[in-house]
Amino acid sequence: MDLILWRHADAEEGEDDLARNLTHKGHRQAKRMARWLHAYLPKHVTVLCSPANRARQTADALHLPYQITDAIAPGCNVTKLYETAGWPSADSDGVVILVGHNPAISDLASRILAAKTFPMSLRKGSVLWLTSRTREDEPGVVIKAAMVPSMLKHG
Repeated sequence: MDLILWRHADAEEGEDDLARNLTHKGHRQAKRMARWLHAYLPKHVTVLCSPANRARQTADALHLPYQITDAIAPGCNVTKLYETAGWPSADSDGVVILVGHNPAISDLASRILAAKTFPMSLRKGSVLWLTSRTREDEPGVVIKAAMVPSMLKHG
């Protein structure tokens, strides 16, 4: 199974957290990252997205159908996020993309990579692409890719 953790792109400030929209910079970040992802994604992908506007606008850049789930909403519980991701699914060779927020999306990454939560942070608009695998009957994780929008070509 592949799991892509995608933190929403740059967003406006605001009092109503769920209503915050992407900035112009955020729209550019999401568009660049979506273009990069499309170059590597298989045909069938499951996209799960926070109900927050900024996460939905980030996911919209993929031009793929997605499911909105409160399990990825701002302030979500990392354990619930882990369950929602379905990681690792031994019977799945598919790709799941979670479009969400810090700190939970970064906490999930640290828990998958180190079996515990440690201080780390995915930058706005960034992705971490992980693959589960078993080698010699031992489960493991491979970092397939990590990308930040600033490293992608403009356009």
